[in-house]
Amino acid sequence: MSSDPENSLRHRRHADWIIRWPEPPLRIVLVEPEIPPNTGTIARLCAATGTPLHLIEPLGFQLTDRALKRAGLDYWESVELHRHTRYSAFEEAYPAGQRFLFSTGGARPYTEAVFQPGDVLVFGPESRGLPDELLSAHPQQVLGIPMRRNQVRSLNLATAVAIALFEALRQVTASGPPADG
Repeated sequence: MSSDPENSLRHRRHADWIIRWPEPPLRIVLVEPEIPPNTGTIARLCAATGTPLHLIEPLGFQLTDRALKRAGLDYWESVELHRHTRYSAFEEAYPAGQRFLFSTGGARPYTEAVFQPGDVLVFGPESRGLPDELLSAHPQQVLGIPMRRNQVRSLNLATAVAIALFEALRQVTASGPPADG
């Protein structure tokens, strides 16, 4: 590591952060996603963070959709992708980890949650959010992302997933400065 402070502040195109990723990994669950570019963007985010992505059917698109592929670019082979016919099938296959359900009606902000490795972040379809019966069954696990309600109804799904995932990762990863290059 350089002792020259000027050198340590110099911009680099790619920083080699020292990250200890959570084990077991966090999981992202999209229940009935509808918009291909959102899911593609989330898939790219999952590839970048080593976060498995679970899609709950029915999907509002085909996995071969050009917009989906374009948004995920060439990162699809780096995504641990799982499809489930229903949310209960996901729960049966992956019983471990706290479930955090994200909703525009969440009374508790995501910043108050205490995330642990293996936790599951669940998001609903873009047009209607998670089903009321799922939210009602787990009221203590429903989180929201604060926003100016008089300005917008909701955030873009990919934006909401990024906000929540990086807060969870901030809490559960150990990191250090980039290696000196």
